[in-house]
Amino acid sequence: MEKTIKQKTNLGVFVVIATTLLIVALYFIGNRQHLFEKSMVLKAQFYNVNGLQLGNNVRFSGIDVGTVSKINMTSDSTILIEMRIRRETTDFIRKNAVASIGSDGLVGNMIVNITPKKGGVTPVKTGDTLQTYSKIATDDMLSTLSVTNQNASLLTADLLKITTQILEGEGTLAKLLNDPKLANDLGASIAQIKSTSAYASQSLQEISLFTKSLQTEGSLAHTIFSDTVSGRTVHKIITDIEKSSENLVTTTDQLKSLVSTVESSKGTLDYIINDTLLPREISKTVKEIKESSQKLNKNMEALKHNFLLRGYFKKLEREARKDARKQAKQNILKDEN
Repeated sequence: MEKTIKQKTNLGVFVVIATTLLIVALYFIGNRQHLFEKSMVLKAQFYNVNGLQLGNNVRFSGIDVGTVSKINMTSDSTILIEMRIRRETTDFIRKNAVASIGSDGLVGNMIVNITPKKGGVTPVKTGDTLQTYSKIATDDMLSTLSVTNQNASLLTADLLKITTQILEGEGTLAKLLNDPKLANDLGASIAQIKSTSAYASQSLQEISLFTKSLQTEGSLAHTIFSDTVSGRTVHKIITDIEKSSENLVTTTDQLKSLVSTVESSKGTLDYIINDTLLPREISKTVKEIKESSQKLNKNMEALKHNFLLRGYFKKLEREARKDARKQAKQNILKDEN
């Protein structure tokens, strides 16, 4: 009888303890799942939940505000999740907030992050569906990294091939590095390019100065290009130069024609130009004319002293002096007037 009472007592204590532990466990689980708090249900659609499970946390701006309550597939490419959010935090979640799936740390559980956006939008209500944003999955990142590694491997192989060719003296770059003559020619070309660039820069500066002189009032260039009178004068000068050039061309053609005529004819001009004896004969004739002129002067001087013609020559001298005095008086009167 005592044993039966003791067993019943132990059983009662065990039941009480078990019941207490069950109640405490249910309380903690319910508290974690926000079962005993006033809450609101929000929804979000994703194409891939990346291992999200029921009971995973929902965070708003880094703060735990709820848990995932349901995960349902609505089609072959769409998954609808429901989130139970504490009522006291829903006043801060706006309808333009964006939901995304991330991880709690590098290797932690998957969570739903709700990110707020700016704008005067009203708070969410029960049953609202939030906008979603799908981040790049880890598998996609690893796949991209694998492709990048393959490209880097190919690039390294190409660089190794190019380096080997350079070391073996193959290709233009190797010749440039190893041939001093080619390097000198390249240096000379670069120096010439620099000289050409300097000359071009100087020419541009001169053009700039000329342009400024065109805009400076009082300068010759500004006067020529802006003054209408000067413009007409310059235009007239250019026209006269063109006419003179045309006349020069005409004269040149006429001279060519005359030379051709002289070369092809046998007239007097051709005889004068081509006869070598004629210049000596002309020189001899001129010499004889000079001698005759000198003799004539001597004869005239002798006639002046001849008593028969002396009076005539004196009369001529008096008339000449008279004309000279008359001309001098006229010049004086002109100067006085």
